[in-house]
Amino acid sequence: MKILITGGCGYIGSHTCVELQNAGFDVLIADNLSNSNQVVIDRIERITGKKPEFIQSDLSDNGQCSKVFEEFQGIEGVINFAASKAVGESMEKPVMYYKNNLGIILNVIENMQKHGIKYFVQSSSCTVYGEPEALPIKETSPVKDATSPYGHTKQIAEQMLAFITASTDINAIALRYFNPIGAHASALIGELPNGVPNNLVPFITQTAAGIRKELKVFGSDYPTPDGTCIRDYIHVVDLAKAHVVALKRMVEKKNKEKLEFFNIGTGHGYSVLEVINSFEKSTGVKLNWSFAPRRAGDIIQIWADTSFAERELGWKAQEDINSMTLSAWQWQQKLDKK
Repeated sequence: MKILITGGCGYIGSHTCVELQNAGFDVLIADNLSNSNQVVIDRIERITGKKPEFIQSDLSDNGQCSKVFEEFQGIEGVINFAASKAVGESMEKPVMYYKNNLGIILNVIENMQKHGIKYFVQSSSCTVYGEPEALPIKETSPVKDATSPYGHTKQIAEQMLAFITASTDINAIALRYFNPIGAHASALIGELPNGVPNNLVPFITQTAAGIRKELKVFGSDYPTPDGTCIRDYIHVVDLAKAHVVALKRMVEKKNKEKLEFFNIGTGHGYSVLEVINSFEKSTGVKLNWSFAPRRAGDIIQIWADTSFAERELGWKAQEDINSMTLSAWQWQQKLDKK
């Protein structure tokens, strides 16, 4: 089967391309390269022995999106990663986030209908739950008011998919994942944001490498054991494998609803300071860091109940926090050598 991966040159997308090709799928990547680099294509080939097809395309433009589906025949499923993804940036540029994140999905779905493509995996997020009332979060937990435009676009996308799958032949699975970190064991692909990182771990590794002078920890007075935010961090390779399993579930007609939701995390919450301590322990590198004021839009604490995904998908995260932080550092070290 040929699978279209939107945003496939990005962090999670590139790791998913590797796992798809390892599982025997043919991969077509469509990416506008706004926050990624085409060199990833060659690195995927080095890891898997097979080069994915690639087209540079801005899928928020319906003309460009239609061209992808018309030029590449035989697409049988889509995994959608193409989106703007920084919580802080979305607070500053909400219109851009709504236009880009939702426009891409609408354009892709419209072309899927036109070409009779039935399987869609959506890159969703634990941000759909907002600030949780009870932990751990289950798929049945209430979807509360979003705390950022980014989180709101993920909520709206799921609502759109509910109506679309109810009235079309399209089946969809929305993977609500928590905080992906780490890198492939080869250290050939990993997280490499353009400019100043918005996520914790690349800021940690860039600080350790001397690219950033100091790591800022946003908030020291949250109602958590050490005063810093708590997240469920998951290794990006574990996360990538979940996308392959979700796709196969639909292809093999094992899905029980036209639209399904799964939490993809480890089931464990780690504070910012615990992640810093893990990095220092696993790498032996001391970090220069200090506290800074809270950041707008940040949720205090959240981690997943993964029992439903484990039961229904037969999937479970394998890597622990120390292997995650170590692999991120190995990726950064290889980048520095280049």
